[in-house]
Amino acid sequence: MSFYLRLLILSAIILLLEFYFYKRFFGSLKKLAPKLKFIQSLKFKIPLLIYQNLYLIIVVIYLITLLIYGGWLSTPPESRLFDYLILYPFWAGIMIIIQSVIFLLPIDILRILAKMAVKPKKVIIDRVSDFIVVSMISFFVLYVPIRLYYDFNVVDVNKIELDIEDLHPDLKGFKIAFISDIQADWYTTTNKIANYLNEVNNLEPDLILIGGDLITSSPQYIQKSADLLKTLKSQFGVYSTVGDHDNWAYRDDNDRSRNEIKDALSKYAINFIDDHNIIIPVDSGKIGISFITDTYSKRISNEKLTDLTNSLSADFKIMLAHQPVQKIIDKASSKNYNLMLAGHTHGGQITFLFPFVYLGPTLIETNYVRGEFWFGDLLMYVNRGLGVSLAPIRYNSTPEVTLFILK
Repeated sequence: MSFYLRLLILSAIILLLEFYFYKRFFGSLKKLAPKLKFIQSLKFKIPLLIYQNLYLIIVVIYLITLLIYGGWLSTPPESRLFDYLILYPFWAGIMIIIQSVIFLLPIDILRILAKMAVKPKKVIIDRVSDFIVVSMISFFVLYVPIRLYYDFNVVDVNKIELDIEDLHPDLKGFKIAFISDIQADWYTTTNKIANYLNEVNNLEPDLILIGGDLITSSPQYIQKSADLLKTLKSQFGVYSTVGDHDNWAYRDDNDRSRNEIKDALSKYAINFIDDHNIIIPVDSGKIGISFITDTYSKRISNEKLTDLTNSLSADFKIMLAHQPVQKIIDKASSKNYNLMLAGHTHGGQITFLFPFVYLGPTLIETNYVRGEFWFGDLLMYVNRGLGVSLAPIRYNSTPEVTLFILK
Protein backbone atom coordinates (compact mmCIF):
# COMPACT_ATOMS: atom_id res chain seq x y z
CA MET A 1 0.00 0.00 0.00
CA SER A 2 1.49 3.33 -1.07
CA PHE A 3 2.14 6.19 1.34
CA TYR A 4 -0.45 8.38 -0.39
CA LEU A 5 -3.13 5.70 -0.17
CA ARG A 6 -2.44 5.16 3.54
CA LEU A 7 -2.67 8.91 4.11
CA LEU A 8 -5.96 9.03 2.21
CA ILE A 9 -7.41 6.21 4.33
CA LEU A 10 -6.16 7.83 7.55
CA SER A 11 -7.68 11.19 6.54
CA ALA A 12 -10.99 9.50 5.78
CA ILE A 13 -11.00 7.80 9.19
CA ILE A 14 -10.24 11.10 10.94
CA LEU A 15 -13.07 12.86 9.11
CA LEU A 16 -15.47 10.00 9.90
CA LEU A 17 -14.60 10.19 13.61
CA GLU A 18 -15.03 13.96 13.56
CA PHE A 19 -18.44 13.65 11.89
CA TYR A 20 -19.64 11.19 14.53
CA PHE A 21 -18.16 13.24 17.39
CA TYR A 22 -19.60 16.61 16.32
CA LYS A 23 -22.98 15.18 15.35
CA ARG A 24 -23.33 13.44 18.69
CA PHE A 25 -22.05 16.38 20.74
CA PHE A 26 -24.05 19.16 19.02
CA GLY A 27 -27.13 16.92 18.85
CA SER A 28 -27.06 16.28 22.59
CA LEU A 29 -26.26 19.92 23.37
CA LYS A 30 -29.18 21.13 21.27
CA LYS A 31 -31.61 18.99 23.26
CA LEU A 32 -30.19 19.98 26.65
CA ALA A 33 -29.63 23.68 25.95
CA PRO A 34 -31.88 24.77 23.04
CA LYS A 35 -31.27 28.45 23.85
CA LEU A 36 -27.61 28.19 22.82
CA LYS A 37 -28.50 28.72 19.18
CA PHE A 38 -25.19 30.34 18.18
CA ILE A 39 -23.35 27.07 18.90
CA GLN A 40 -25.68 25.26 16.49
CA SER A 41 -25.27 27.77 13.68
CA LEU A 42 -23.11 27.08 10.62
CA LYS A 43 -21.29 30.36 11.27
CA PHE A 44 -19.87 28.71 14.39
CA LYS A 45 -19.49 25.11 13.18
CA ILE A 46 -17.77 25.68 9.83
CA PRO A 47 -14.89 27.87 11.15
CA LEU A 48 -14.44 25.39 14.00
CA LEU A 49 -14.19 22.44 11.59
CA ILE A 50 -11.82 24.30 9.26
CA TYR A 51 -9.52 25.31 12.11
CA GLN A 52 -9.56 21.79 13.57
CA ASN A 53 -8.48 20.36 10.22
CA LEU A 54 -6.19 23.18 9.08
CA TYR A 55 -3.04 21.11 9.59
CA LEU A 56 -4.57 18.19 7.67
CA ILE A 57 -5.61 20.54 4.86
CA ILE A 58 -2.08 21.97 4.64
CA VAL A 59 -0.56 18.47 4.49
CA VAL A 60 -2.96 17.34 1.74
CA ILE A 61 -2.29 20.47 -0.35
CA TYR A 62 1.45 20.01 0.12
CA LEU A 63 1.32 16.37 -1.00
CA ILE A 64 -0.81 17.19 -4.03
CA THR A 65 1.79 19.81 -4.96
CA LEU A 66 4.52 17.17 -4.70
CA LEU A 67 2.57 14.80 -6.92
CA ILE A 68 2.10 17.49 -9.59
CA TYR A 69 5.48 19.22 -9.53
CA GLY A 70 7.72 16.62 -7.91
CA GLY A 71 10.07 17.08 -4.99
CA TRP A 72 10.92 15.51 -1.65
CA LEU A 73 8.67 14.88 1.34
CA SER A 74 10.06 16.94 4.21
CA THR A 75 9.19 17.46 7.86
CA PRO A 76 6.78 20.21 8.97
CA PRO A 77 8.26 23.73 9.14
CA GLU A 78 10.29 24.36 12.28
CA SER A 79 8.30 27.32 13.55
CA ARG A 80 7.00 27.80 17.07
CA LEU A 81 4.23 29.99 15.69
CA PHE A 82 3.13 27.19 13.36
CA ASP A 83 3.37 24.65 16.20
CA TYR A 84 1.24 26.54 18.71
CA LEU A 85 -1.31 27.95 16.28
CA ILE A 86 -1.80 24.98 13.95
CA LEU A 87 0.10 21.78 14.78
CA TYR A 88 -0.61 21.34 18.51
CA PRO A 89 -4.28 22.45 18.28
CA PHE A 90 -4.79 19.82 15.56
CA TRP A 91 -3.32 17.04 17.70
CA ALA A 92 -5.14 18.22 20.83
CA GLY A 93 -8.40 18.17 18.88
CA ILE A 94 -7.70 14.70 17.52
CA MET A 95 -6.96 13.43 21.03
CA ILE A 96 -10.21 14.93 22.35
CA ILE A 97 -12.20 13.35 19.52
CA ILE A 98 -10.66 9.87 19.72
CA GLN A 99 -10.73 9.82 23.53
CA SER A 100 -14.40 10.85 23.49
CA VAL A 101 -15.41 8.40 20.75
CA ILE A 102 -13.94 5.53 22.79
CA PHE A 103 -16.63 6.32 25.38
CA LEU A 104 -19.33 7.49 22.96
CA LEU A 105 -19.58 4.15 21.18
CA PRO A 106 -20.38 2.04 24.29
CA ILE A 107 -22.69 4.81 25.57
CA ASP A 108 -24.68 4.72 22.32
CA ILE A 109 -24.78 0.92 22.29
CA LEU A 110 -26.11 0.88 25.86
CA ARG A 111 -28.62 3.61 24.95
CA ILE A 112 -29.99 1.56 22.04
CA LEU A 113 -30.21 -1.62 24.13
CA ALA A 114 -31.91 0.23 27.00
CA LYS A 115 -34.50 1.76 24.66
CA MET A 116 -35.24 -1.69 23.23
CA ALA A 117 -35.62 -3.19 26.71
CA VAL A 118 -37.65 -0.36 28.26
CA LYS A 119 -39.59 1.22 25.38
CA PRO A 120 -41.87 3.46 27.50
CA LYS A 121 -38.78 5.17 28.96
CA LYS A 122 -37.21 6.19 25.63
CA VAL A 123 -37.42 9.92 26.30
CA ILE A 124 -35.83 9.59 29.75
CA ILE A 125 -33.11 7.29 28.41
CA ASP A 126 -32.27 9.75 25.62
CA ARG A 127 -32.11 12.66 28.04
CA VAL A 128 -29.84 10.80 30.46
CA SER A 129 -27.67 9.72 27.54
CA ASP A 130 -27.43 13.29 26.22
CA PHE A 131 -26.42 14.57 29.65
CA ILE A 132 -23.71 11.92 29.98
CA VAL A 133 -22.39 12.67 26.47
CA VAL A 134 -22.14 16.43 27.01
CA SER A 135 -20.59 16.00 30.46
CA MET A 136 -18.07 13.45 29.25
CA ILE A 137 -16.98 15.51 26.23
CA SER A 138 -16.76 18.65 28.36
CA PHE A 139 -14.48 16.79 30.75
CA PHE A 140 -12.13 15.69 27.94
CA VAL A 141 -12.10 19.18 26.41
CA LEU A 142 -10.52 20.28 29.70
CA TYR A 143 -8.52 17.14 30.56
CA VAL A 144 -6.74 16.53 27.24
CA PRO A 145 -4.95 19.91 26.91
CA ILE A 146 -4.01 19.84 30.60
CA ARG A 147 -2.63 16.31 30.26
CA LEU A 148 -0.72 17.18 27.09
CA TYR A 149 0.87 20.13 28.89
CA TYR A 150 1.68 17.98 31.93
CA ASP A 151 3.32 15.23 29.89
CA PHE A 152 5.35 17.83 28.00
CA ASN A 153 6.76 19.52 31.10
CA VAL A 154 6.93 16.94 33.91
CA VAL A 155 9.40 14.10 34.51
CA ASP A 156 8.54 11.13 36.74
CA VAL A 157 11.32 9.64 38.87
CA ASN A 158 10.76 5.98 39.72
CA LYS A 159 12.99 4.38 42.35
CA ILE A 160 13.09 0.59 42.49
CA GLU A 161 14.87 -1.37 45.22
CA LEU A 162 16.03 -4.59 43.59
CA ASP A 163 16.51 -7.50 46.01
CA ILE A 164 19.17 -9.88 44.73
CA GLU A 165 19.88 -13.13 46.55
CA ASP A 166 23.56 -13.48 47.52
CA LEU A 167 24.41 -10.07 46.09
CA HIS A 168 28.13 -9.32 46.27
CA PRO A 169 28.75 -7.14 49.38
CA ASP A 170 30.50 -4.43 47.37
CA LEU A 171 27.41 -4.00 45.17
CA LYS A 172 24.98 -3.37 48.02
CA GLY A 173 23.44 0.07 47.69
CA PHE A 174 24.83 0.50 44.15
CA LYS A 175 22.61 2.92 42.19
CA ILE A 176 21.91 2.54 38.46
CA ALA A 177 20.02 5.30 36.63
CA PHE A 178 18.27 4.29 33.42
CA ILE A 179 16.88 6.62 30.76
CA SER A 180 15.93 6.16 27.13
CA ASP A 181 14.66 7.78 23.93
CA ILE A 182 15.98 11.29 24.44
CA GLN A 183 15.37 11.88 20.73
CA ALA A 184 16.78 15.36 20.31
CA ASP A 185 14.79 17.12 17.61
CA TRP A 186 12.69 20.24 17.05
CA TYR A 187 9.94 19.10 19.43
CA THR A 188 12.18 17.75 22.19
CA THR A 189 13.72 21.09 23.03
CA THR A 190 17.05 21.89 24.67
CA ASN A 191 15.35 22.98 27.90
CA LYS A 192 13.26 19.83 27.99
CA ILE A 193 16.30 17.56 27.59
CA ALA A 194 18.34 19.60 30.10
CA ASN A 195 15.57 19.28 32.68
CA TYR A 196 15.37 15.52 32.06
CA LEU A 197 19.12 15.05 32.51
CA ASN A 198 19.12 17.27 35.59
CA GLU A 199 16.65 14.85 37.20
CA VAL A 200 19.17 12.07 36.58
CA ASN A 201 22.03 13.98 38.18
CA ASN A 202 19.89 14.84 41.21
CA LEU A 203 19.70 11.11 41.97
CA GLU A 204 23.52 10.91 42.24
CA PRO A 205 23.70 7.52 40.49
CA ASP A 206 26.83 5.36 40.48
CA LEU A 207 26.19 4.30 36.88
CA ILE A 208 24.03 5.74 34.07
CA LEU A 209 22.62 3.58 31.26
CA ILE A 210 20.75 4.84 28.19
CA GLY A 211 18.41 2.75 26.04
CA GLY A 212 19.31 4.41 22.73
CA ASP A 213 17.48 6.81 20.39
CA LEU A 214 19.63 9.82 21.22
CA ILE A 215 18.23 11.67 18.19
CA THR A 216 15.06 11.38 16.11
CA SER A 217 16.57 12.08 12.69
CA SER A 218 18.82 14.56 10.86
CA PRO A 219 22.56 14.91 11.57
CA GLN A 220 22.07 18.46 12.84
CA TYR A 221 20.85 17.09 16.19
CA ILE A 222 23.79 14.73 16.82
CA GLN A 223 26.04 17.37 18.34
CA LYS A 224 23.14 18.95 20.23
CA SER A 225 22.36 15.60 21.87
CA ALA A 226 26.02 15.01 22.74
CA ASP A 227 26.46 18.52 24.17
CA LEU A 228 23.52 17.95 26.49
CA LEU A 229 24.45 14.39 27.48
CA LYS A 230 27.93 15.53 28.56
CA THR A 231 26.29 17.08 31.64
CA LEU A 232 25.51 13.61 33.04
CA LYS A 233 27.58 12.69 36.07
CA SER A 234 28.31 9.28 37.59
CA GLN A 235 31.33 7.64 39.17
CA PHE A 236 31.29 4.56 36.94
CA GLY A 237 30.45 6.21 33.64
CA VAL A 238 27.66 6.72 31.10
CA TYR A 239 26.82 4.02 28.54
CA SER A 240 24.25 3.80 25.75
CA THR A 241 23.06 1.06 23.45
CA VAL A 242 22.00 1.72 19.84
CA GLY A 243 18.39 2.71 19.14
CA ASP A 244 16.31 2.70 15.96
CA HIS A 245 16.58 6.43 15.33
CA ASP A 246 20.32 6.40 15.91
CA ASN A 247 20.52 4.73 12.49
CA TRP A 248 18.51 7.42 10.75
CA ALA A 249 20.52 10.63 10.89
CA TYR A 250 21.35 9.61 7.31
CA ARG A 251 18.51 7.42 6.06
CA ASP A 252 20.61 5.92 3.27
CA ASP A 253 23.71 5.33 5.42
CA ASN A 254 22.99 3.74 8.80
CA ASP A 255 26.65 3.01 9.53
CA ARG A 256 27.56 6.67 9.08
CA SER A 257 24.73 7.68 11.43
CA ARG A 258 25.93 5.38 14.21
CA ASN A 259 29.58 6.31 13.72
CA GLU A 260 28.94 10.06 13.90
CA ILE A 261 26.92 9.63 17.09
CA LYS A 262 29.66 7.44 18.58
CA ASP A 263 32.35 9.99 17.70
CA ALA A 264 30.34 12.91 19.11
CA LEU A 265 29.74 11.09 22.40
CA SER A 266 33.28 9.77 22.76
CA LYS A 267 34.58 13.36 23.07
CA TYR A 268 32.75 13.49 26.40
CA ALA A 269 33.71 9.97 27.53
CA ILE A 270 30.18 8.67 26.86
CA ASN A 271 30.25 5.11 25.56
CA PHE A 272 27.96 4.23 22.59
CA ILE A 273 28.19 0.44 22.39
CA ASP A 274 27.08 -1.84 19.55
CA ASP A 275 26.76 -5.60 20.29
CA HIS A 276 29.41 -5.89 22.96
CA ASN A 277 29.91 -6.91 26.60
CA ILE A 278 31.63 -4.82 29.25
CA ILE A 279 32.64 -5.49 32.84
CA ILE A 280 32.54 -2.67 35.41
CA PRO A 281 34.63 -3.43 38.53
CA VAL A 282 33.12 -2.11 41.77
CA ASP A 283 35.83 -2.76 44.32
CA SER A 284 36.00 -6.57 44.26
CA GLY A 285 32.51 -6.92 42.75
CA LYS A 286 31.71 -7.00 39.05
CA ILE A 287 28.77 -5.64 37.07
CA GLY A 288 28.49 -7.13 33.59
CA ILE A 289 26.46 -5.51 30.82
CA SER A 290 25.52 -6.91 27.41
CA PHE A 291 24.75 -4.14 24.92
CA ILE A 292 22.44 -5.60 22.27
CA THR A 293 21.69 -3.85 18.97
CA ASP A 294 18.34 -5.15 17.79
CA THR A 295 16.62 -2.44 15.78
CA TYR A 296 14.60 -2.15 12.59
CA SER A 297 17.79 -1.31 10.69
CA LYS A 298 20.02 -3.92 12.29
CA ARG A 299 18.93 -7.17 13.96
CA ILE A 300 21.26 -9.24 16.06
CA SER A 301 21.76 -12.82 14.88
CA ASN A 302 20.97 -15.75 17.16
CA GLU A 303 24.61 -16.79 16.99
CA LYS A 304 25.89 -13.36 18.07
CA LEU A 305 23.33 -13.15 20.88
CA THR A 306 24.37 -16.58 22.13
CA ASP A 307 28.08 -15.71 21.97
CA LEU A 308 27.59 -12.49 23.96
CA THR A 309 25.46 -14.07 26.66
CA ASN A 310 27.68 -17.15 27.01
CA SER A 311 30.81 -15.04 27.45
CA LEU A 312 29.53 -12.70 30.17
CA SER A 313 30.46 -13.60 33.74
CA ALA A 314 29.76 -11.16 36.58
CA ASP A 315 28.21 -10.83 40.04
CA PHE A 316 25.32 -8.79 38.63
CA LYS A 317 24.34 -9.12 34.95
CA ILE A 318 22.40 -6.57 32.89
CA MET A 319 20.99 -6.94 29.39
CA LEU A 320 20.55 -3.56 27.68
CA ALA A 321 18.57 -3.49 24.41
CA HIS A 322 16.57 -0.75 22.76
CA GLN A 323 13.51 -2.84 21.90
CA PRO A 324 11.83 -5.25 24.37
CA VAL A 325 12.04 -8.21 21.96
CA GLN A 326 10.92 -11.65 23.12
CA LYS A 327 13.97 -13.59 21.91
CA ILE A 328 16.27 -11.26 23.86
CA ILE A 329 14.09 -11.55 26.97
CA ASP A 330 14.15 -15.35 26.70
CA LYS A 331 17.90 -15.39 26.26
CA ALA A 332 18.48 -13.06 29.23
CA SER A 333 16.24 -15.21 31.41
CA SER A 334 17.84 -18.50 30.37
CA LYS A 335 21.36 -17.12 30.94
CA ASN A 336 20.53 -15.91 34.48
CA TYR A 337 20.71 -12.18 33.88
CA ASN A 338 19.41 -10.17 36.84
CA LEU A 339 18.05 -7.17 34.96
CA MET A 340 17.00 -6.37 31.40
CA LEU A 341 16.49 -2.76 30.37
CA ALA A 342 14.67 -1.48 27.28
CA GLY A 343 12.97 1.63 25.93
CA HIS A 344 11.59 2.21 22.43
CA THR A 345 7.87 2.31 23.31
CA HIS A 346 7.84 5.79 24.93
CA GLY A 347 5.58 4.15 27.51
CA GLY A 348 2.84 4.14 24.92
CA GLN A 349 3.36 7.86 24.12
CA ILE A 350 -0.37 8.10 23.30
CA THR A 351 -2.48 6.14 25.76
CA PHE A 352 -6.25 6.56 25.92
CA LEU A 353 -8.22 6.42 29.15
CA PHE A 354 -10.67 3.54 29.54
CA PRO A 355 -11.61 1.56 32.68
CA PHE A 356 -9.42 -1.50 33.39
CA VAL A 357 -8.00 -1.61 29.85
CA TYR A 358 -4.81 -0.25 28.28
CA LEU A 359 -5.62 1.33 24.92
CA GLY A 360 -2.89 2.66 22.66
CA PRO A 361 -1.33 2.13 19.24
CA THR A 362 1.86 0.69 20.81
CA LEU A 363 -0.03 -2.56 21.44
CA ILE A 364 0.17 -3.21 17.69
CA GLU A 365 3.91 -3.77 18.17
CA THR A 366 4.36 -5.15 21.69
CA ASN A 367 2.60 -5.96 24.95
CA TYR A 368 5.67 -4.76 26.88
CA VAL A 369 4.72 -1.09 26.88
CA ARG A 370 5.99 0.29 30.20
CA GLY A 371 7.18 -0.63 33.65
CA GLU A 372 8.08 -3.95 35.29
CA PHE A 373 7.83 -7.43 33.79
CA TRP A 374 9.10 -10.49 35.64
CA PHE A 375 10.40 -13.65 33.97
CA GLY A 376 11.38 -15.95 36.81
CA ASP A 377 14.23 -14.13 38.59
CA LEU A 378 14.74 -11.70 35.69
CA LEU A 379 13.25 -8.22 35.95
CA MET A 380 12.71 -6.51 32.61
CA TYR A 381 12.00 -2.81 32.86
CA VAL A 382 10.69 -0.73 29.94
CA ASN A 383 11.44 2.95 30.46
CA ARG A 384 9.00 5.58 29.13
CA GLY A 385 11.84 7.77 27.88
CA LEU A 386 11.52 11.42 26.95
CA GLY A 387 11.03 12.06 23.23
CA VAL A 388 8.26 11.68 20.67
CA SER A 389 7.87 9.91 17.37
CA LEU A 390 5.26 10.16 14.57
CA ALA A 391 3.07 12.47 16.67
CA PRO A 392 4.71 15.52 18.35
CA ILE A 393 2.87 14.92 21.63
CA ARG A 394 2.65 12.64 24.65
CA TYR A 395 -0.73 11.78 26.14
CA ASN A 396 -0.98 9.85 29.42
CA SER A 397 2.69 8.87 29.14
CA THR A 398 4.86 11.11 31.29
CA PRO A 399 8.64 11.06 30.63
CA GLU A 400 10.54 8.91 33.09
CA VAL A 401 13.87 8.47 34.84
CA THR A 402 14.33 5.13 36.59
CA LEU A 403 16.72 4.47 39.47
CA PHE A 404 17.58 0.92 40.54
CA ILE A 405 19.10 0.44 43.99
CA LEU A 406 20.71 -2.97 44.53
CA LYS A 407 20.01 -4.74 47.81
